[in-house]
Amino acid sequence: MSGILDWFRSRNLMHRIIAGVRTNMIPGLVLWTMGVFLVATYYWGEFSRPWFDQISTLKKTYGFAYSAVSTCFFGGLIPYLFMQITGRDPLKGLWSGVIFLGYWALRGIDVDAFYRLQAIIFGTGVDLRTIASKVLVDQFLYCVFWASPITAIFYTWREAGFSIKRWKGTKTWSELFDMILIFTVTTWVVWIPGTAIIYSLPYSLQIPLFNLTLCFFVILVSVFSRKKPE
Repeated sequence: MSGILDWFRSRNLMHRIIAGVRTNMIPGLVLWTMGVFLVATYYWGEFSRPWFDQISTLKKTYGFAYSAVSTCFFGGLIPYLFMQITGRDPLKGLWSGVIFLGYWALRGIDVDAFYRLQAIIFGTGVDLRTIASKVLVDQFLYCVFWASPITAIFYTWREAGFSIKRWKGTKTWSELFDMILIFTVTTWVVWIPGTAIIYSLPYSLQIPLFNLTLCFFVILVSVFSRKKPE
């Protein structure tokens, strides 16, 4: 145990993780409040059922196409425009935007496929045991071994101006591992409660709530960061 702590100290990881947690805390509180409100509205607000039913029907009708377009819009286009307008994004140009939106469209399909797999394994119930099982697999398997690494690789590539050659020269594998570790641990603070809220809704509404959570998370983190997000 002491060896692990010494390794953390030697790479200054603990300080960077604490700083990341602090950055994510306020956005997390906002997102949890919003998510709980939407879930409560769904279950106890009869007036909202037609609106939720329309979204659910769209998701059931268009499947992966819905997930690609909606995630591209909420996770890609809205944050991208916000970052461009507020000057928080150093990258300009049509191709950088197209690649960014394409990435989030593919991630929408990826997340949808994962939610489908979870539904097959654990069912579509919203009981405590099912929700807890999905959250554990989501955050400690899917995120650790897939979502966090692919996100870190993509965003470091984006920082390098989408140049493979420049990307290879900017980050060592050790630095990339550090980045993945820091990103994973700091986002657990937000996404463990966040995914519990998402899995509290019926299966067909989970992608729409994920999209809203993702959109506001990216925007809020950029607002509350002390420096321009990288």
